[in-house]
Amino acid sequence: MSQKTLKQLAAEKALTYISKGERLGVGTGSTVDCLIALLPEVRHHIDVVVSSSERSTEQLLELGFKVLPMTDVESLTLYIDGADEINDKLQMIKGGGAALTREKIVAAHADRFICIADQSKYVDVLGKFPLPVEVIPMALGHVQRELNKLGDARVREGVITDNGNPIIDVFGLKITDPIALETHINQIVGVVTNGIFAHRPADVLVLATDNGVQVIEAK
Repeated sequence: MSQKTLKQLAAEKALTYISKGERLGVGTGSTVDCLIALLPEVRHHIDVVVSSSERSTEQLLELGFKVLPMTDVESLTLYIDGADEINDKLQMIKGGGAALTREKIVAAHADRFICIADQSKYVDVLGKFPLPVEVIPMALGHVQRELNKLGDARVREGVITDNGNPIIDVFGLKITDPIALETHINQIVGVVTNGIFAHRPADVLVLATDNGVQVIEAK
């Protein structure tokens, strides 16, 4: 099956997790785009919706949803988002779309986090996908030098996050201890956050494969 078809299958399965009275957080990315297009089918179940990016917010508004700012919502019952890589512990690398900080904030508010992905995103070891790090602009040089001690750190050209910050991508990593590396990078002065989601992994992975959709629960 094509990757596009697999993403659609994952989104369709995720829709079945949305129940009456849902306070829903919506992520960002091509798989989430498929989900957003389906949300009008379950509009009657959704009491509150928030978004992790301006892009997703615009899509939701076009479909007639009222999107609340995260600051107005104390908690969410469910957050659905994709991943750039995810392992069997449901730890992830996210941020290919430069929304990692807002994604972490929304995930932190959610009782349950469902990741939707196609089979290409499921890996044994995180790190083949370059790790995004959001950085305060005046610290860009310092952070890049520190990240170069870990791998090949490159500023993502022409990209500024919704928060007004640049992204550094770190290539060539083999992340055997995601929790430790997430903590280490976040302690570098000038880092807003990095794209490892290990302290707050997904609770459920909806994985679309050529053999059908698999549901993997966190261990």
